[in-house]
Amino acid sequence: MPRVVPDQKSKFDGDELFRRLCRETEVRYTGYRERGIDERRMRFVGDCRKGYAEICFVASGTNLQLYFNANLNPFAQEQECDFEKERGKVHLRSNFIMNGVCVRFRGWLDLERLDGIACLEYDELRALQEDAQLCEQIESYKQRMQRGGGPGAPPLGGAPMAW
Repeated sequence: MPRVVPDQKSKFDGDELFRRLCRETEVRYTGYRERGIDERRMRFVGDCRKGYAEICFVASGTNLQLYFNANLNPFAQEQECDFEKERGKVHLRSNFIMNGVCVRFRGWLDLERLDGIACLEYDELRALQEDAQLCEQIESYKQRMQRGGGPGAPPLGGAPMAW
């Protein structure tokens, strides 16, 4: 099953949801809503350091479970979770596939208020990688169909699975 749609850029540019999310807009941490603000702050920082965060785009109500590399690697080009960039804020970046399109979450949240500004960007590099993989899957499927194996046939060069 393909992970991306064939023309990701067109879908990103033409889809109403992506058009709303690609503009910088208010976001809010949504984890542990039933807890007090002090515990929520502590858990948010802890979750970020572990490499994930629950974020909501306020205007659209779109909720995301973000995963990112939280390692503080001094050799990395850009940190995906950066507490040092700006005092009192955490800057986050996360790459993922949403509705068949490769996107990147980019934004920051205030560590006191647990809200901030973010947007989604089209991730062209990852889209090219996923497109190449999609083309390989389509080509493999076409070759299996030409051999008369049907959709459930093993890939070329592969032996049937033994249970």
